[in-house]
Amino acid sequence: MWLGEQITERGIGNGISIIIFAGIVAGLPPAIAHTIEQARQGDLHFLVLLLVAVLVFAVTFFVVFVERGQRRIVVNYAKRQQGRRVYAAQSTHLPLKVNMAGVIPAIFASSIILFPATIASWFGGGTGWNWLTTISLYLQPGQPLYVLLYASAIIFFCFFYTALVFNPRETADNLKKSGAFVPGIRPGEQTAKYIDKVMTRLTLVGALYITFICLIPEFMRDAMKVPFYFGGTSLLIVVVVIMDFMAQVQTLMMSSQYESALKKANLKGYGR
Repeated sequence: MWLGEQITERGIGNGISIIIFAGIVAGLPPAIAHTIEQARQGDLHFLVLLLVAVLVFAVTFFVVFVERGQRRIVVNYAKRQQGRRVYAAQSTHLPLKVNMAGVIPAIFASSIILFPATIASWFGGGTGWNWLTTISLYLQPGQPLYVLLYASAIIFFCFFYTALVFNPRETADNLKKSGAFVPGIRPGEQTAKYIDKVMTRLTLVGALYITFICLIPEFMRDAMKVPFYFGGTSLLIVVVVIMDFMAQVQTLMMSSQYESALKKANLKGYGR
């Protein structure tokens, strides 16, 4: 935690996410080498290996596509006057991400589902704890109960976390205070209800998307008997961290260019 906080304060990106990202990437080369070795020895068919590679690239493209997806709500600013300055009417948009919760729902869901197995590993050997061992067996990856509870937990945490990080009423109040309005919607309460309606639909789509990505490994392991465990949660973390890192690097570069341009302008002003 301390190292992650130091990276966040002094570096670029979220420190804890970057540490998790480094651990995932560090484990990829041995896993890929082991899978290729199995294909070379004939334990894994070459067509199955090729299909897995194509599926990995396709899912990665799909994740990037959805993570960059936005629902843009048109916002208009009426003509207004401040002092002697008159501002013309403007039109912009309010961007709402499809997956506003990120990878948090998948991490929370997997932690809760695997919690009984962790407790069973501590106390499962004692008398009177056989029921906990039985529950942990039903909640092992690949079991129907595990898949059902995992999907339900992901959907729940998507709505729960989105409600924590995004407040439609606060957004509507900020728009009203700045003189902005959504065309055809009255400012204030009606705008808040409209934004909440749009956000609920987006969250449902995002929850189904995260559930689909996280359950791909279960279907692959059961249908194609692939020994290489392709983690949907790991893929989400890797893609989201890379995209966030690139966005922050671009923002930092633009701010540094802006500061250098201001310095040059100030130097020219002093030269005069």
